[in-house]
Amino acid sequence: MPTDSRFNRLPVSEKGLVSICIEGQTITVLEGESVAAAVLQAGVRPTRTTPVTDSGRAPFCMMGVCFDCLMEIDGKPNTQACMTEVRDGMVVNIQRGARQVLGDDL
Repeated sequence: MPTDSRFNRLPVSEKGLVSICIEGQTITVLEGESVAAAVLQAGVRPTRTTPVTDSGRAPFCMMGVCFDCLMEIDGKPNTQACMTEVRDGMVVNIQRGARQVLGDDL
């Protein structure tokens, strides 16, 4: 994973650190930040691909409006990374294409 990111954290003092796994690689991030902020800081792009053209998308609005930050978080697809706070041990993966519909609720 690339580590040279243009997104830099502001200096903070009273935050703890947690470990999350992004695309199979464990990184340490600040407790309380969003998954989208963590993946941008880690240099992960794209965070999802579109179902039709397979083009890459990445977090854009960072406030839950645009849905470009959809990722698979802890096995759950279509999760807004910008609205999800990191937790220790979280597993985050790029969402590739359309999500699969699970269950008999069709």
